[in-house]
Amino acid sequence: MKPVVQLETSGCGIASAAAITGVSYPKMKSVANGLGIFAEDQKLWSNTSYVRRLLKHFGFRTGSREVPFRSWEALPPFALLSIKWHREKGTPCWHWVVFVREKGNSYVLDPKRKLKTHRRTDFGRMKPKWYIPVHQKT
Repeated sequence: MKPVVQLETSGCGIASAAAITGVSYPKMKSVANGLGIFAEDQKLWSNTSYVRRLLKHFGFRTGSREVPFRSWEALPPFALLSIKWHREKGTPCWHWVVFVREKGNSYVLDPKRKLKTHRRTDFGRMKPKWYIPVHQKT
């Protein structure tokens, strides 16, 4: 799976959905806009429904709830993770990333533009709060 870099400050959800589906950021942004989802909307940082709708549009299923993070080993092979979880004016906010376990390797695709590498294995530095399992198309 290839990382996709977010082009807007609040575009991490759009970029994570793009990485999962294998489309470019501009393509995913266009689809998102058609569904009434906009990168400029800071609710992308605090509401899971937007990313779930994008993935559903491309035929992916997500778990019905957010699962508290326990350990990297306990994660499913494919998941959306909330990292950098915090509150802004009382509203929960986070940064979306994608966890992948394949062929005996685990990594996180982080769409943050300023990173030198978007495929991360520095698990000790990331502090996930919860995750949403993602089920690939069959």
